[in-house]
Amino acid sequence: MAFAEVSDIEARWRSLSPDEEARAGVLIQDASAMLSALVKVDASDQEQADLLNTVCCNMVIRAMAQSGMDTFGVSQAAITAGPYTQSFSYSNPSGDMYLTKLEKKLLGISIGYIGSIRAKIAGDCCD
Repeated sequence: MAFAEVSDIEARWRSLSPDEEARAGVLIQDASAMLSALVKVDASDQEQADLLNTVCCNMVIRAMAQSGMDTFGVSQAAITAGPYTQSFSYSNPSGDMYLTKLEKKLLGISIGYIGSIRAKIAGDCCD
């Protein structure tokens, strides 16, 4: 079950070439499979469906934005006027698909944490 369509990607980002549309279709399937593994999907919950659509699109856009001259996803840029230098560093250069903390929170995915509890030792009088 796909949580988005190529038209959803284009509506949120930009028009895609035929090759990009094909890639987006595959990435939508990948993102949907990942989300299905993490979220208990309730087919009757329209709010959840809308959130899954948004998150799926965000995942695909992040994965696709690392290629080409698009500056979406750039974490650092350097431009100089002479001798004409331009440099970009992408926040996701390998095009990985991932969820942000906000997306996890919106979908109710627990991040978990590590903690410790001080042990009470017999004879310890400091309560």
